[in-house]
Amino acid sequence: MNRKVLVTGADGFIGSHLTQLLLAEGYDVRALSYYNSFNNNGWLEDIPAVGNLEIVSGDVRDSDFCRAISRDCSTVFHLAALIAIPYSYLAPDSYVDTNIRGTLNMCQAARDCGVERIIVTSTSEVYGTAQYVPIDELHPRQPQSPYSATKIGADAIAQSFYNAFDLPLVIARPFNTYGPRQSARAIIPTIITQIANGAREIKVGDLTPTRDFNFVEDTARGFIALARTPGIEGQNFNISTGTEISMAETLDTIARLMGSEVRYVVDPQRLRPSKSEVRRLCGNSEKMRKATGWSPRYSLEDGLTATIEWFTREENLSKYKWQEYNR
Repeated sequence: MNRKVLVTGADGFIGSHLTQLLLAEGYDVRALSYYNSFNNNGWLEDIPAVGNLEIVSGDVRDSDFCRAISRDCSTVFHLAALIAIPYSYLAPDSYVDTNIRGTLNMCQAARDCGVERIIVTSTSEVYGTAQYVPIDELHPRQPQSPYSATKIGADAIAQSFYNAFDLPLVIARPFNTYGPRQSARAIIPTIITQIANGAREIKVGDLTPTRDFNFVEDTARGFIALARTPGIEGQNFNISTGTEISMAETLDTIARLMGSEVRYVVDPQRLRPSKSEVRRLCGNSEKMRKATGWSPRYSLEDGLTATIEWFTREENLSKYKWQEYNR
């Protein structure tokens, strides 16, 4: 992997951590931040100003722009996407534009610019509720939300570019990533921010589903491992721990780690439509481990401890509107 890389979605949760890790390892990073008139670069504003970082503002929905930012980059990490499941119920068309067309634009740009490898980001949501566990890469895809449907479509577009044009791509499929800087739309930040602000009744959705939680640093290391490993083009890889825990058990663990006695109340607006809720996720990462040597370094408790420590700093906690439901 040569030194000049592009990260789309670098202003987001996982993208900012990946950018930070790449800089720490000596890469020259061109980081795409979604254009806005506030001149705000999202979580890139919070990462240390070290290394060779070039921030560009724009939108992956623009094909010419995608081509321009891909030039001179040996590796592209394509993370830019709309990811909130509840908002996809309200605005599915925008998910098609960003997730499917954005991926098409980035694949075409990588092809035109002779990129040595593009890592396309998938999600465990493409599997839907597990038909068997642990879920391997051959598990059927089940579009249980407009969001997951567009990610299935994006995966198919990417795979077609490998099959039709020999585009050197790899599909990374992280399971449920959590950690510092995560949006409050996700369950772990939602609970931490409510407890940290002194709430005694914690508003939640359905607590029965299970998830396979990855600490964000482990996920970022997985992306880099996939970029560095030769001979894996055209394949997709789960980035998962192989363990599952229910939402209820997760919340009890957070409350214990924060030394808080709280009770949970179901907020109807946080419930997904019954056929859309993914009931069970537990990933098989054996293929990833054998191909790249990657394995998670953080246990759930260690990762939650680090996450709680970050969220409970006043300068971070103040950025979250904990009393509002974040779609």
